[in-house]
Amino acid sequence: MPHDGHHHDHDHGEGSELSPIALRVKALESLLVEKGYVDPKALDVLIDTYETKIGPRNGARVVAKAWTDPAFADWLKRDATAAIASLGYTGRQGEHMVALFNTPETHNMVVCTLCSCYPWPVLGLPPVWYKSMPYRSRAVIEPREVLKDFGVTLPDDREVRVWDSTAEVRYLVIPERPAGTGGWSEEKLAALVTRNAMIGTGLVSLPA
Repeated sequence: MPHDGHHHDHDHGEGSELSPIALRVKALESLLVEKGYVDPKALDVLIDTYETKIGPRNGARVVAKAWTDPAFADWLKRDATAAIASLGYTGRQGEHMVALFNTPETHNMVVCTLCSCYPWPVLGLPPVWYKSMPYRSRAVIEPREVLKDFGVTLPDDREVRVWDSTAEVRYLVIPERPAGTGGWSEEKLAALVTRNAMIGTGLVSLPA
């Protein structure tokens, strides 16, 4: 996917260090806590919810349903936004979704080269490395080397496609279903799916 000429949403923090906006958010958060308007425990619950419950569990459920329901998988290919919304996963930064299906011939990987556009409703909070400059720059130039850094080595004949997420479009990678999971329930399958696999920097495999 070409990544020149796309408009990016810059209202979220850049890089692995706090941006000016993130610093202002932290300062505002501290002030609200100090004044008694916000319970820090409530903030912790909210953050935990986005990190562990809202995402990436939501995305894992989307993947598991795509693996077990051919009609849903087809819908996901045609209109990922609507298919994902049918499961109740909608919200800001998830309005325009595209599902990328990995195959034995093609491996998909997502990056946001200009900032950190990320599908919050299905993946929760973006990991620090996703927002870092090394990942944002190297993922496009040398994706196979970046994958190796994540412990993923692909066959030489498998094409690696890098997709640049923007304010207009966000991507969800549908990893390949691992062998040996025939007859598994969606819940059991979803437990295998990791956040990295849905970004494209990981694979789904059976527990050792």
